[in-house]
Amino acid sequence: MKNFVKEFKDFVITGNMIELAVGVILAAAVGSVIKVFTEDIMMNLVAAIFGKPSFNDLFRVKVSDEVKTGPDGTPVIGPDGQPIDGTYLEFGKLLTAIITLLITGLVLFLIIRAYNKMRRNQAEEPAGPTEIDLLTEIRDTLRSQG
Repeated sequence: MKNFVKEFKDFVITGNMIELAVGVILAAAVGSVIKVFTEDIMMNLVAAIFGKPSFNDLFRVKVSDEVKTGPDGTPVIGPDGQPIDGTYLEFGKLLTAIITLLITGLVLFLIIRAYNKMRRNQAEEPAGPTEIDLLTEIRDTLRSQG
């Protein structure tokens, strides 16, 4: 048991836990940026083209006319404030979710691509001469003068 506690303490102290926490926080922040980009920019472009901000209501197939009721027998109210008047196959919601997934994937791809390009540029910067190279050059210069 002491070994387990020591290992856990070493794990937390070495920074792995902090790096993980920072990663989760940054992922949440990037997720919110992508969500805003997708919902408020890209889906508004969809609205400009197709007349609606999503495909949620465009491709619905009604499979039952039965009014949905809650456990107490009262009708279930939809987001528009009206009782839900049947059961639908929501193909439009699926299409909206797929488009959102593709846009999110595209944004993440562009972020990772820019990050990798930045890392490559930093790696390609030539390192200056080492201390040994400079000392060797000074020695050779002094030999040639003397």
